[in-house]
Amino acid sequence: MAGVEFRHADAIWRDHPALVPAVLSLGGVTPDAGVAAAVAAFTDVARARLADGPESGFPEIQAWRRAFTAQGLKPTQYRCASESLLRRLRREGDLPALHPLVDLCNAVSAAFAVPVAALDLDRIDGDLAVRYADGTEEYETFGGELEHPDPREVVFADAADRAHARRWTNRQSGRSAIRPSTTRVLVVAEALHASAAADVPKLLDALAGAIADAWHVVPRTAILRREEPAFRVRGASPAPGRSGGPS
Repeated sequence: MAGVEFRHADAIWRDHPALVPAVLSLGGVTPDAGVAAAVAAFTDVARARLADGPESGFPEIQAWRRAFTAQGLKPTQYRCASESLLRRLRREGDLPALHPLVDLCNAVSAAFAVPVAALDLDRIDGDLAVRYADGTEEYETFGGELEHPDPREVVFADAADRAHARRWTNRQSGRSAIRPSTTRVLVVAEALHASAAADVPKLLDALAGAIADAWHVVPRTAILRREEPAFRVRGASPAPGRSGGPS
């Protein structure tokens, strides 16, 4: 699926001017990469932050709670993905092992307290936009049930009007979830807090470095801005002296 473009709609930038999104694409993903050491290191960073106080007090989380409240959502009922991960880590002491790439993204998300979504590019139809829903979009849960987002809800919507995330950073879709057969991936991290402009590039560098070590590819990355909101997926170059797949 060549030439997929990802962007945030102008209305999202207008209503959330503090938004700092990072995007990353890669190919050559396999379900057997060794990420345990990296996952452990990032998870330890998250544990250290939690030792100083619960995730609800983190500025990264508070910013998303304000955004959810502005959308008419109760922030303790609908939590951004990074808050849910940190809450689980605080309560259970660890994060679940699902797939090497998902595990790595979850650990980085917890370490930086920033939502990170990983989507199977081959399960997305056409371009993908973060935009307000009109209510006709179709969302597939992890259990296979179909839902329609509420009008004005923020979704990740493709050209076929399939919603690949509901309530912005609250819940991804089972349709484009990473699975053992996944080879091409789009990763999106989004932050709204005051120091996001400094923190998100650090997150992106950390994640890209860990991915390069695990899958021996150099992912394509970008920080998006309202003036340059689009990221187009194309082939990624393999790391020097290593082999990798397209993205």
